[in-house]
Amino acid sequence: APGTAAGGATRAAASPGAPARWPALRRDAALERALQALAAKVRGDVGIYVRHLRTGRGAALRADETYPTASMIKVPIMIAVHDAVQRGVLSYADTLVWRDSMRYQWEDDVFNHLRDSTRVALPIVQMMSITHSDNAASLWLQGLVGGAAINDWLARHGFDSTRVNSRTPGREAARQRHGWGQTTPREMAELLVRIREGKAVSPAADATMYRILTRIFWHGEALSAIPPWVQAASKQGWVDRAKSEVVLVNAPSGDYVFCVTTRNQQDPRFNAPDNEGAVLIREVSALLWRWFEPGRPWTAPAGSERFVP
Repeated sequence: APGTAAGGATRAAASPGAPARWPALRRDAALERALQALAAKVRGDVGIYVRHLRTGRGAALRADETYPTASMIKVPIMIAVHDAVQRGVLSYADTLVWRDSMRYQWEDDVFNHLRDSTRVALPIVQMMSITHSDNAASLWLQGLVGGAAINDWLARHGFDSTRVNSRTPGREAARQRHGWGQTTPREMAELLVRIREGKAVSPAADATMYRILTRIFWHGEALSAIPPWVQAASKQGWVDRAKSEVVLVNAPSGDYVFCVTTRNQQDPRFNAPDNEGAVLIREVSALLWRWFEPGRPWTAPAGSERFVP
């Protein structure tokens, strides 16, 4: 059963084997059992990391193993862009020029429908990369800063597993295994925490990034289990056999962060709402809201699924 706010009534233990560079995690045994029961429904590998920022209570299920990021890699891309702005290499006042050669095969990308020579402000490209998860916009940004520079930032800031693989020299083998990018549940969650706490690029850059992360268009999974009047920063990642989402919830009883990742799913259906990975993400998010906010029960109104993009 859910504990009190931040799991106060349940037994917790220090996180064994967690890299020393990460905040201490007081592992909540009851929460981990509840999460494991949800993870067991997925035919494939599941990683989950949860941390309540104020109390340190949380859970870690295969949280330091490497998983595909899919579109979650757009968070490190965004960080590198804002780092370049902070250093004066780029400017938020820059206007970029779209070329037909930059089209990406994903037909839902809005930017794929631009005409050659269309001029677009850098902040709009960045917003579309995160909010709508536009792949063409994201690759445009990656091309501006370079995959190697993104990976260098990650390495210098202690993120040993999170990397951009696609279109990055020397990462070809990793791309074959993990796709566009790779991470661990713990690293991706703590990356969001760095932004939230103003410790990624600069307080000003991080505040701007956090605002972008709270304006997500795709609200059908983790966000669907959180009251819409509660702010949450998030990013989703979606390919056939891997589903993932990272979320930092500004909850009334204190912020909590979580990341759910899968790989090698036997259920490959991409847009099916009952895909095992999609169901897992919704169920984990709902469980965590009940766990950390037991006095504020909430469920999505009937018929909400009709309004999911």
